[in-house]
Amino acid sequence: MAAQSLRDWKSGLFDCFEDASTCCYGFWCCPCLTCTVSGRFGENSCLPLCDMCSTAVLAACGIPLFVPPVAVSLRSSIRNRYGIKGSICKDIAASCFCLTCSWCQMHRELKELKKNRVVIINTQPAPVVMGQPPMAMNQHGVIVTS
Repeated sequence: MAAQSLRDWKSGLFDCFEDASTCCYGFWCCPCLTCTVSGRFGENSCLPLCDMCSTAVLAACGIPLFVPPVAVSLRSSIRNRYGIKGSICKDIAASCFCLTCSWCQMHRELKELKKNRVVIINTQPAPVVMGQPPMAMNQHGVIVTS
């Protein structure tokens, strides 16, 4: 089996102004953006809320959590599914130090992939199923076949 060649992200981590709508979405409502990215990738849309809740709950218990687990795992999954270069270390660094930029980059990537998606339409005719000939009943209650 031949190894799949890896490619770069379609936009850089700090290319937020390449797509102004994604940039504004991430800046003004980052929780909404994270849920959108998760849903577009095929995961539960509410999954990123675990990052926010788990950090708050653990901090309240005196356990600091600096790595957002959902952001790191989703970023890593996107890289693996679409053959993008990188490493788990880079995913952790991006998610810890540039979280909003990381979510915006994932959103731009999925948006671009959706735009370039190829849809194959089956143009073969539907199979014909042979059955009994249609029947009708005349005025006198006699079944008539054609």
